[in-house]
Amino acid sequence: MSGEKDLATLIASMEPVLSQHEYVFTTFTSYDYSSLGRLKPVGTFLEKEGMTAIIQKDTADEAEIPYSGVFNCITLNVHSSLDAVGLTAAISQKLTQSNISANVVAGYYHDHIFVSIKDAVQAVKDLKDLAKNGLVNFTD
Repeated sequence: MSGEKDLATLIASMEPVLSQHEYVFTTFTSYDYSSLGRLKPVGTFLEKEGMTAIIQKDTADEAEIPYSGVFNCITLNVHSSLDAVGLTAAISQKLTQSNISANVVAGYYHDHIFVSIKDAVQAVKDLKDLAKNGLVNFTD
């Protein structure tokens, strides 16, 4: 598997980039992939209760799809390995210090953090601070 595994290197070289799109998480108890594909989800996950989909807010609004929160996506522009250990914990710990909830989605090349739109600017600042100053103390 390719990608960086060393946690210190991952953190030091990550470049958090805030997407300008607004996203929502929604779920479908019944679905077909053709219909789901028309929504152009950036992510899906099949759970026993139904299909979770992450789609742009505008798309959800146009299709009258219910959701309960609006999020921005922060992409960490570092090619992290799917076998890397500790990156999600370090990100979560840093954002916890600012009381920011992090919904992390790992792609093959990058990690993506969905945060409430009200917290997005602060989250980017926090992640840039983490990259600049290194690992946080997990015992604090």
